[in-house]
Amino acid sequence: MQMGAIPQDDVMTIQKHITIVGAGLMGHGIALVMARAGHSVTVTDPVSESRDALPERVLASAKALEINANESAALFNRISVCKTLEDAVKQADIVFEAAPEKLELKQQIFAEIEMYASPHCILASNTSVIPISQIMQNLASRHRALGTHWWNPPHIIPLVEIVKTQWTAPEVANEMLTLLTKANKTPVMVEKDVPGFIGNRLQHALWREAISLVESGICSAEVVDTVVKASFGRRLAVLGPLENADLIGTDLTLDIHENVLFDLENRQEPSPYLRQIVADGRLGMKTGFGFRKWKEGEAEIIRNRVNNHLCQLEK
Repeated sequence: MQMGAIPQDDVMTIQKHITIVGAGLMGHGIALVMARAGHSVTVTDPVSESRDALPERVLASAKALEINANESAALFNRISVCKTLEDAVKQADIVFEAAPEKLELKQQIFAEIEMYASPHCILASNTSVIPISQIMQNLASRHRALGTHWWNPPHIIPLVEIVKTQWTAPEVANEMLTLLTKANKTPVMVEKDVPGFIGNRLQHALWREAISLVESGICSAEVVDTVVKASFGRRLAVLGPLENADLIGTDLTLDIHENVLFDLENRQEPSPYLRQIVADGRLGMKTGFGFRKWKEGEAEIIRNRVNNHLCQLEK
């Protein structure tokens, strides 16, 4: 199913043939980014409903970014939807897999991709936590495989973590770095394949301490969120933690660590408190109660608030 034929004026702008495996939340956003960069994009998904919904999803995301009608039309001309994985990848220069976070499923997908894709095709998995080495370990051509952790929503959040495995060829990682840079993303190189890569390790170190503060009765969940949003959270978009440490001085940073690190949460397992609220069915906004109580409709309000904030940052 073709979303549009490529006009002759656009042919010269197309640099690569990109295939996205997965037409959902992440896949459609990656497709939008690659099409905006001038690439020819093919999207495939085993679920027909997901394939059929792709044009509407891309259009909604383009509107959120305030992309004008002419550019939107050009985007649709560069994106096509394909029913089978074989047909989708056989002409691809780069494949981005954006399937659900299930190791065996991803391994199976890449086994099929390797079977049908050309030898020069780069194979990239979009996963947020699964080690890339585990996903790619059974491939015969592991040198051309790596991870690309796009952050949700991928068409708005600039960062993409490029994750090397022990087998990834340097030229493959560098080609991906160039591709993403030219697509106006902010790619960073993760030199060692570790669980959670960089961003999620930092994020969940904060979440672990946040949960511990509530579990220990030091404050409520509402207070934790208020403290982050009304203090250092306001600086994080423009001042990274190590920039901040250098700004205040590494000597002062050391003094602070001498007086606080010994008391921070350092469990190597999830919090018993977190396990208990999950066991009790307190699954967050989808059940109306997690760390905090939520009213019907608040989840959508918060999602819109976040998306509007992120879109404003990109202007």
